[in-house]
Amino acid sequence: MPARILDGNLIGEAIQAELAGHIAELKSHGIVPGLAAVLVGDNPASQIYVRNKIAACEKLGLMSERLTPEASITTDELVALIEELNRRDEVDGILVQLPLPPQVDAKRVLMAVDPAKDVDGFHPINVGHLVAQRPGLVPCTPAGVIEILRRSQVPIEGASAAVLGRSDIVGKPVALLLMHAHATVTICHSRTRNLPGVVRQADIVVAAMGRPAMVTPEYVRPGATVIDVGINRLTDAAQVEQIFSHFPERIEEFRARGSILVGDVHPDVRMVAGAITPVPGGVGPLTIAMLMSNTVKAARLRRLKRATASVSP
Repeated sequence: MPARILDGNLIGEAIQAELAGHIAELKSHGIVPGLAAVLVGDNPASQIYVRNKIAACEKLGLMSERLTPEASITTDELVALIEELNRRDEVDGILVQLPLPPQVDAKRVLMAVDPAKDVDGFHPINVGHLVAQRPGLVPCTPAGVIEILRRSQVPIEGASAAVLGRSDIVGKPVALLLMHAHATVTICHSRTRNLPGVVRQADIVVAAMGRPAMVTPEYVRPGATVIDVGINRLTDAAQVEQIFSHFPERIEEFRARGSILVGDVHPDVRMVAGAITPVPGGVGPLTIAMLMSNTVKAARLRRLKRATASVSP
């Protein structure tokens, strides 16, 4: 029996609808949450990601601003731009779209973001808050993974979870969030011995390796829940026909467009898993929904407390 499809679009829309009340409360105090997105250069994928994030802001009635410095910008110049955004009170969230050009020190740029405006949750202070289970801004994609599981009634407490990938952006924070929700977590990576065998023990699999269709059915215990964080664009016809051999409609889609998206999970895993997120339409919409949530949260923490204090007797 094919796996239940966990629709990220529906879950993301539900989260954004829930934000409406918080946004209305902020606006009643004269506060419009604001997001500044910094997009360096002309990377086509980054342009699409930022455009989708700005569109989500507009849909919710948030202030948004896109800053597009040239790809030749230096680290010092970009840090100066970030520091200017830090000083602007109407900017609650600062998003630096990655990747940055090779001459830019990305870690130094991300460190320059005010932790109170770090809606990506990448600053070491926010990472420390996550580790210590203190209130803070949590990375958007990992937070979205947890929302998918919870809102799909997938039990986390007591479950065994395998996280494939150990990046600072997804693998490590999602492992922490799963542990905080009382799962038993194994972090796997390219040097894990008997990787398929280790992953096959898990009730929940989170795939974030950045390798197209790497997780095949042999990795997945029948009935397990599989969250596919990967997003890879394929343009090679032979590769597409091999991966989607049991999904002729996807091959036709590729022939019509000349490219197709696939996650880190092989589509045949749908025949084994109990539940699975699609690509596209799975984790991606949750990343944007949690970015909106973090922007509203940052505005509440930064400005609402100050606004309500000023009218207190």
